[in-house]
Amino acid sequence: MNRRVVVTGMGIYSCIGKTLEEVSRALYEGKSGIGIEHVRTLYGYRSPLTGILERPCLKGMLERRLRIGLAEEGEYAYMATLEAMRTAGMDMDYLEDNEVGIFYGNDSSAKAVIEANNTVVEKKDTTLLGSGAIFRSMNSTVSMNLSTIFRLRGANMTISAACASGSHAIGLGYLFIKQGLQDVVLCGGAQETNFYSMGSFDALGAFSTRVDEPTKASRPFDAARDGLIPSGGAASLILEDYEHARRRGAVIWAEILGYGFSSNGKHISQPSDEGSLRAMQGALRDAGVKPSEIDYVNAHATSTPQGDMFEAIALDRLFGDCRPLISSTKSMTGHECWMAGASEIIYSILMMKNAFVAPNINFENPDSYSCKLHIATQTTQKNLRLVLSNSFGFGGTNSALVIKNIPEGTTKT
Repeated sequence: MNRRVVVTGMGIYSCIGKTLEEVSRALYEGKSGIGIEHVRTLYGYRSPLTGILERPCLKGMLERRLRIGLAEEGEYAYMATLEAMRTAGMDMDYLEDNEVGIFYGNDSSAKAVIEANNTVVEKKDTTLLGSGAIFRSMNSTVSMNLSTIFRLRGANMTISAACASGSHAIGLGYLFIKQGLQDVVLCGGAQETNFYSMGSFDALGAFSTRVDEPTKASRPFDAARDGLIPSGGAASLILEDYEHARRRGAVIWAEILGYGFSSNGKHISQPSDEGSLRAMQGALRDAGVKPSEIDYVNAHATSTPQGDMFEAIALDRLFGDCRPLISSTKSMTGHECWMAGASEIIYSILMMKNAFVAPNINFENPDSYSCKLHIATQTTQKNLRLVLSNSFGFGGTNSALVIKNIPEGTTKT
């Protein structure tokens, strides 16, 4: 089989908006969601910068029995999935009558683990952890909770692949549908935003310390970049076989055209232009398109000195004189980590449906590598047919996705 795979539902809960409409507006306006969380300084962080995102209140929305197993990232994922199901035109009756799978990216549940440990240390009694502790603390917390809440009966897996988790989740959902193993799959990525979760990153000196101007701290590709800004939330997408979507009269947002992946096979934390290039080449080859056909690249670029450099080298090697428009939405959102590969597909689709490229804000001076790229420094009106989205992570895991604009039946947001 070689079936077409389309996106029929999307939902987002991020520091730049909690609905598709809010996020689309923020992207167009180049609005940053970065701020300061002072508790990080008290905890011992070098940098208090983070994406500002409050937790949703699920009381009254979800019964207590289902709430107690949700970790912070699971709450975000629940909110994003509600919107994805709504935009896909799927209710609980549909989910109970049809086999829907789930591939969700998540690579930590630090707060749940640390709080459980603190309770046992203080009380000396594990029975006081409560029945929900185990379901909040496992890496698979998001997929196990969503599959239960939404009564999903298809494939059920958590993709744990560092900052490429969300992208790989979409890639695997795409492959399952393409090969006829599933008709419909919920895919996405979630990232906790609490200060417990990112302390080890801060210890590596990975974060920006530009605290005097938080909204200008995330500077992908800029010569003065000094580190990334941690952020989070959740992004959910409904992927569906094209013919299945047409039969049920679904609105089609976009088509997943290609998925490429690779492993650097070298240093555990250092990026690689070679590995990045192979993932992008694989996505283009799978999609059956040439570099010259790509209209826009949503770059992984996190605002770290090395990471942005290696990606810029890889992009220049792939595109050469083609020079498609490139921006990193992380300039506005910060690095959404396990969520980023999924949220950036949503950001890209929103740009496609509204015919613009979001700016790479805070890009003031290129370095010797980014000067070779066509970086979008301001919002650019442009019809987008094909978009490439990159996601790379610790351990050398790389993922790239090609998506295609499908004009039929969709409306602007």
